Amino acid sequence: MKIYIAHSRGFDYTNELYKPIKSIKTNHEIIFPHDGIGNSNNPRDFYDSIDLIIAECSYPSTGLGIELGFAFDTKIPIYCLYKNGKKISSSLKSVSNNFYEYSDSKEMINYIVKIITNFKD
Repeated sequence: MKIYIAHSRGFDYTNELYKPIKSIKTNHEIIFPHDGIGNSNNPRDFYDSIDLIIAECSYPSTGLGIELGFAFDTKIPIYCLYKNGKKISSSLKSVSNNFYEYSDSKEMINYIVKIITNFKD
């Protein structure tokens, strides 16, 4: 299974998102869009190869919204995570019914493991 981690570039995603997720032991392929590169310019057909999107939605981002729109159009399941106390865009409800509010990286990882474990293709 290919899992795409979508997020804004408006925070320290390397330390706050990528490092904790990389600690997960899984046989699935996890794609980090900005790992080692400055920007992700995925063509629309890129999303045809993705099985699941996990989106960190704590920070507003036009690019994230576009990616989630492409994923929604491609019928990829989208799971949204956000930090406790953050106000997320109400537009997210048009692309997903799956929302998880977390208080720290440990809880975020627990939700991600739960999502991956319970996901059925």
